[in-house]
Amino acid sequence: MISTAAAGVIAVAIIFFEVRIRRSSLKTLIGAAVGSILGIVGAYLIGSLISSQESLAVPPTTKTFLTLSLTFFMAYVGLMVGAAKGDYLELSALGGIFSDKAARRDLKILDTSVIIDGRIADVAETGFLTGTLIVPQFILRELQQVADSPDSSKRQRGRRGLDMLNRLQNNASLDIQIVETDFPSVREVDLKLIELGKQMGDAVIVTNDFNLNKVAQLRGVNVLNINELANALKPVVLPGEAMRVFILKEGKEYNQGVAYLDDGTMVVVDNARRLIGKNADIAVTSVLQTTAGKMIFGKICDETENGGNGERTRRPLREVKTAPSLTRISDTEA
Repeated sequence: MISTAAAGVIAVAIIFFEVRIRRSSLKTLIGAAVGSILGIVGAYLIGSLISSQESLAVPPTTKTFLTLSLTFFMAYVGLMVGAAKGDYLELSALGGIFSDKAARRDLKILDTSVIIDGRIADVAETGFLTGTLIVPQFILRELQQVADSPDSSKRQRGRRGLDMLNRLQNNASLDIQIVETDFPSVREVDLKLIELGKQMGDAVIVTNDFNLNKVAQLRGVNVLNINELANALKPVVLPGEAMRVFILKEGKEYNQGVAYLDDGTMVVVDNARRLIGKNADIAVTSVLQTTAGKMIFGKICDETENGGNGERTRRPLREVKTAPSLTRISDTEA
């Protein structure tokens, strides 16, 4: 009976240590090993010192028990201290198998919103997005649910997401992996992504979701936001620059017209109400940066040329492929 209980305790201890070892970093393991070795050496020295004292009349059985107890105790203390201080080791200086550079993986976890958006495929194909693209199984299930939605607009977005995923998988230069890891105790998909990012270590979540972006950063998970990348890559528009836009609708102020650039930037044009539904050559008068984005103000080129002294140098027109005001709605809805 006692032997069975002892075997059970040993089995539980082995399983516990195996789980801890799998979750530990290389630095922690090396620190624990060095600490336990130093603890055993210290126990041996202390045991030798005690044994050399002839005045201590200790029975052999007691002496053996004390020696083993001291060895296990010192090894355990050394293991715990070494594991706690293992992060201070600089393994890169040792090189070879002790370098932790090989353990670092460049993993990008894709969110549902960024797959449906589709721009991730263009960014990945150009080579700006390196590493392994991770698609969790629960993201695939969510995409399938959106594609099977009775709402036609949601169904279209879901099918677009599946098409984009197939496009990524068919690209031989990209490394796409479908992972089965799930968190049944977590209901929300966003929280599942955060837990997966934390479990994978230095993985990065790629998303368009503003709320997921903020929550992940608060939880210590790195995030790449495609919308932030798009804002950083918007072309610079300077006052005095000429461009051709499509006047889409009437502005809030009297006689104003509103146009949109292909990236969704609003362009407000004075005295352009009569040109609604037509292309117009305008000159930028000012650029306003707000928390909601960038706004461009301009005037019709004919008015800017005739309104001054007539001495105005014409700059080449920037041809703008105009888009309606709903251009970026797919980003927010996704």
